[in-house]
Formats: sequence, structure tokens, C-alpha cells
Amino acid sequence: MDGYATPLVGIGFYTASDAARLLNIPVRNIRRWLGGYHYAYNGETFHMEPLWKPQLPQFEDQIELGFRDLIELKFVKAFTDAGLGLKTIRHCLDYAKECAHAEHPFSTRRFQTDGKTIFLDSANLAGDGSLLDLKKKQYTIKAVIERTFKDLDIDNDAVRRWRPFKGKQSIIVDPELVFGQPTTAVYNIPTIALAQAVQAEGSEKAVAELYEIPLTVVRDAVAFEESLAA
Repeated sequence: MDGYATPLVGIGFYTASDAARLLNIPVRNIRRWLGGYHYAYNGETFHMEPLWKPQLPQFEDQIELGFRDLIELKFVKAFTDAGLGLKTIRHCLDYAKECAHAEHPFSTRRFQTDGKTIFLDSANLAGDGSLLDLKKKQYTIKAVIERTFKDLDIDNDAVRRWRPFKGKQSIIVDPELVFGQPTTAVYNIPTIALAQAVQAEGSEKAVAELYEIPLTVVRDAVAFEESLAA
């Protein structure tokens, strides 16, 4: 980890397994989406490029992600959960990069305001056969974008913070803090540390007194870690 110390400041660090745990996505999906893959069709083998190049260098088959990668994946999951195909999402992503002038366009203020239009325009420009279906789903797309941005904080036109526990302010994921791992707002104590302390002490109240933080913060941290484990 020492070799990463300088570049990781303000970027965050997540393995594919970390991202899968935080976003509730199968690890294999993340590896396919960001590592590319091969598939066979009519006796021929084809290669699919990654949806985008992750912020951190790839070593052999290990995919390591930054905070912006994590948030882009959050959107990809939301769109696939809403029934959009990966081909359509890929078209939109490529077009959104041009519109937002960003390599991670879903996590920008521009996409927050113009995401639905970007989807429709990208399908039209690409000659995507799903354009008609997208027109039927445009209100669904708008709702998905609004819902996905609901627990994200934007600063300087890009997502800077994620509030992953029911959108509450107590727990945050911030690339400026503890390499982007989930931590408590204000107090900056990793949620996993509080959850483990509660296990060891056998009391949330005792841990709150030990760390000199509100009991509600300890309870949120424990509940959040339990939700990830589930």
C-alpha cells in the first residue's frame, strides 16, 4: 500500500471486492465492465472493451478503483436494475464524456441536470435500435438519475461525497478521508472500526464513551456494517 500513498490522496482506493460489497454488485460484473471480456458468437470470438479506464493502474488481472469509478458503477448498476441494456449504457457513457468533458461523466453536475436528454441523444446519434424503448422509459431514466444523485454531494461540478447509509449525514464515503473507506462524518472514525469495537466491548454505549462520540453515530455505523454483511 505504501507505493500508492501519494496518488491515492483525494482519489480513494477500492478493490473490485470492496466495490462489490459497497454497491451490492457481483464481483464478476465489475471485472467484466471495467476489465473487458471476450465472448463467442457464430463461431467467432469478440472482445468487449472496458466501459472506461479506472483511475488506478491495473496490475495483471487485479482491478483497483478510485472514488469516481465507484460512483460511476453506482449509476451503471442503477441503470441495469431499471432494465437498460449495457450497450445502451455504453453509448450514453461515451456521449456523456463529450458533453461533460469528463472521463467519469455520470458523476458530474452536467449529468444530474441533463442525463435524460443525454441518454436520448446518444441513442439517436448511435442509431441504437433501443431509441423507441428509451423514449418510453424516459421518465424512468429521469427518476433513476434523481434517485441515484439523492445521497451524493456535489462540489465544483463533480460528486465529492457519498452518504451510503440511507442518505444520512452520519456516514460518508469521501476520497479525502481514509482512502475513501466508509467513515463517520465529523469524527472520521471508520465504520468498520466502530463495528469491531462494539463486538469486542459488547456495548454500543461503551464504544460511544470510549471514542467520545454520540451513541447515534455508533448505532448508525454498526447498522451500516451489518447491512453490508447482509
